[in-house]
Amino acid sequence: MLNSLLSLYIASILGLNPTPANIASAPNGAAMLASAALSEDPSTASRPIKDSLHISPIIGARGSVSQDINSGELLFEKNPDERLKIASITKLMTLLIVLEENKLDDVVTVSRNAAGTPGSTMFLVAGEQITEENLIYGALIHSANDAAVALAEHNAGSSAAFVVKMNNKAKELGLTNTHFSNPVGLDDSDNYSSARDIANLGKYLYHNPLIKKIAKIKDTEVRSVNGNYTHKLESTNKLLGSYLKINGLKTGTTDDAGRCLIAIAENKDGHEIVTVVLNSPDRFGESKILIDWTFRAFTWPNK
Repeated sequence: MLNSLLSLYIASILGLNPTPANIASAPNGAAMLASAALSEDPSTASRPIKDSLHISPIIGARGSVSQDINSGELLFEKNPDERLKIASITKLMTLLIVLEENKLDDVVTVSRNAAGTPGSTMFLVAGEQITEENLIYGALIHSANDAAVALAEHNAGSSAAFVVKMNNKAKELGLTNTHFSNPVGLDDSDNYSSARDIANLGKYLYHNPLIKKIAKIKDTEVRSVNGNYTHKLESTNKLLGSYLKINGLKTGTTDDAGRCLIAIAENKDGHEIVTVVLNSPDRFGESKILIDWTFRAFTWPNK
């Protein structure tokens, strides 16, 4: 009974419809509730109010949403539940599992397989020893594929075993239009999600203090444990440092997925929203349009 009530509450946090199926798929409700670290009951959260004079923007992305983080209210949607490839946004689930199951000061020995991962990398060296925290920096800021694989292998022994955990976690969170085939986001017909699922996953992960800290960093560098290797990291999120107050979160680009972005934005009164654009002709431009429109079209009642 207690687990069911906790699962019901978690579903409301994520903005999901708490069905019996969702409740049954969330056996670890207490742990999820603790890691979400929300300060306000979503049932009493102040929901933003729309000004009817503001018509919805035209967004070219195949799938897109804008969602209020505090209440979970969906403020804009376009094909929110269509299953689409998500490229490196996949790494959000990789980071979530690692943060929940491992310690930041764990020392990871980089395998030859991880060091040889194709795509965007932070140039890890086979045999290099580096902390898990530094790999998290690399995966989130630099979208480093080698960092994501190193984290997955350290956690589960292999990428294949880690993917099983990813899919179990997706079910646990009620992400019904999400499935993973790798911890990186490489194009694959079985690696997909939806704009709504990505918003909920991002919102859930964003409550982790380390993610909040890292997601705002434009560039930095990290070192191996012995200091022999230095890795320069540069954010792929071009919205950072713009006129908007952007607090994260993750980019993604592949040939099949197109240009994707999940962004966390904050208005002058401290209200935060999450926006998602998948397969967008201009992920940064369209995210700016969506964020601007949301903050102009909606007002938040005083707390």
